[in-house]
Amino acid sequence: MITRFSGLTPTRSRAVIHDGLVFTVAVSPDPDPDVYTQTQKALKRIDESLAMSKTDKSRILQALVYVADIKQKEEMNRAWDEWVDRANPPMRACLGVDLEHPHLVEIVITAAQG
Repeated sequence: MITRFSGLTPTRSRAVIHDGLVFTVAVSPDPDPDVYTQTQKALKRIDESLAMSKTDKSRILQALVYVADIKQKEEMNRAWDEWVDRANPPMRACLGVDLEHPHLVEIVITAAQG
């Protein structure tokens, strides 16, 4: 069985659950001009999506973080380190990519359902 939570557009789901795994992706809903703040807001949306899926950040298995300017990774890391469950750190990759303006950070999460 697949459960989908509606996103902001009709062609995208905010989160999907399949066989006890939660898949979600987030960007900042109202992008600020800096990577740190955009990362904070995207992570807040991740928390909301995980809660809708009846799980939390302690059950994240992996994260893929896309950053528009890899030179700004330190600022993304600062927000990530403040947010992450240090007792249950997920595997994480960070890639520099072209993102749709005005987004500077996009985060993709796979988690186990609670």
